[in-house]
Amino acid sequence: MLDRHDDVVRRLATACAQGDVAALRAALATDVVAVCDGGGLVPAALGPIYGADDVAELLSVLLCGRPATELTVEAVNGRAGLALRDAGRALAVVAVKVAELRVAYVWIVLSPAKLRGWHRP
Repeated sequence: MLDRHDDVVRRLATACAQGDVAALRAALATDVVAVCDGGGLVPAALGPIYGADDVAELLSVLLCGRPATELTVEAVNGRAGLALRDAGRALAVVAVKVAELRVAYVWIVLSPAKLRGWHRP
C-alpha cells in the first residue's frame, strides 16, 4: 500500500512540474476533498473544496508553474507528500490520503507560522 501511495504522490508532482491539469485531475478521486490552512495570514480557501475538477484547479494554482519554486516529494506526517519552496523557504506542504490508486483527501498547509520547520538553508 505504501508503494501505491508514493506512486500517486509522484504522479501529482510530475503533473505539477509539467503544468498538466488533466493529469492532476486523473490522479484525484472523483469525490476528492481538499482543505487549506492559511492561518488567516495568506490567501487560502476558507472551506473545503470538493470534486476532482475544483481540487485540480486549486492544486494547479497553488503548486504548478510558479517561477523560481521547487516542488519535492517528501515525508509529510510519515507518508509521501509534497513541499513547495522558494529559495529554501517553505510556501506550502501537502499531505494526502490515497484510496484505490487516487487521492481521496488533500490537506494543504500555507500558514507561514506552521511552515517554519520546513524552511531549508
